[in-house]
Amino acid sequence: MRSDSEAYRVLVIGGGNGGLSVAGRLRRSGVTEIAVVEPRTQHVFAPLQSHVAGGVARASEAVRPQADVTPRGVEWINDEVVGVDPHALTVSLRSGRTVSYDHLIVTAGLETRYDAVPGLGDAMDTPTGLSSYTYALAAKASPALRDLRGGTVVFVQQPEPASAAGVAQKPMYLACDWWRSQGVLDDIRVVFVCPEPSAFHIPAISDELQRKLDEYGIETHFDSDLIEVRPGRKEVVIGRGPVTQTIGYDLLHAAPPQSPPDWIAASGLSDPADPHGFVDNDPETFRSRRYDTVWALGDAATVRTLRSGGAIRKQAKILAGNLVDALGGATPSGRYDGYSVCPITVSRNTVVFAEFDGTGRLAPTVPGWKTLYRERRLSYFFDRRVLPWVYWHLILQGRA
Repeated sequence: MRSDSEAYRVLVIGGGNGGLSVAGRLRRSGVTEIAVVEPRTQHVFAPLQSHVAGGVARASEAVRPQADVTPRGVEWINDEVVGVDPHALTVSLRSGRTVSYDHLIVTAGLETRYDAVPGLGDAMDTPTGLSSYTYALAAKASPALRDLRGGTVVFVQQPEPASAAGVAQKPMYLACDWWRSQGVLDDIRVVFVCPEPSAFHIPAISDELQRKLDEYGIETHFDSDLIEVRPGRKEVVIGRGPVTQTIGYDLLHAAPPQSPPDWIAASGLSDPADPHGFVDNDPETFRSRRYDTVWALGDAATVRTLRSGGAIRKQAKILAGNLVDALGGATPSGRYDGYSVCPITVSRNTVVFAEFDGTGRLAPTVPGWKTLYRERRLSYFFDRRVLPWVYWHLILQGRA
């Protein structure tokens, strides 16, 4: 076991998708003395949480011990970061330990802010408050949505910045398809509150999703925010500006506001003009604009695209290659084009597979298949069956 005074060649903050995959790629490229700082002892495959909430996956499928998924040759530091000193090249941990590094990779992700909306946190502590954005709440959502036979269900999509905001819609479509199969959909008022002007920022994807919204008879409130939750009365206040309305609910499924960890801005890693506090990195090379020894990818980084777990695979490949270049004294040559992917489950056997680049243009990865974004059963099989296996066995090990 290393002593606290020893330095790592590469220190990675965050043992999620981005942290482990980039660590695995670096290790496979021959880089040694790599450590990952991650406080959680259980690793959750976040995309499966929507399937858990929607009742098409068991909660146990989405979680594995952190020790089991950490790449071989990479040390796991089971601790939490509280600060970074980019001048001294040190990271301060919750335990009081200070760890040194030659290069730092920030893959801390976004933190859920249930406290950012009055009453939302309290609502999540009640039987009628649900969400697919934490493991425990997703597990609670599954039986609640499954057993409902009437009433009003409000689904809320969180505002940007967010991690794959569109996936907040997945449990809604899964629940509607289930209620339709049980013959009770017409007895349930399904309300969708979305801060965006449409279901998705790319017209072709938005049209596919709008067709499903119409098919299920979902009541939509676009350009609308969740302003307040009154869990005692089971009411939400939604709207924007002076125009608001109050809706009673039997179940509330809400994706919470999100933001980077506070220590990123407090450590001087973000642009002071950035109100959100993302790491101020070059969005093409992922190297910090402020410190040559700091890198960042994923949801806490500056990226010119929709933040999503699906975007991280390409980001990790480019960052790892650029860091290997830097370690060898070369100029980083890799450039990220903003590719992102957001599979949106729209029934219990179909998916709208949204792939796009940083300019918002469709970017299908299967050559010649320009309509891959259309609702398909094949996309569902890939998203539900193939992708989890690839994630656990290949992506986290830096093999894909």
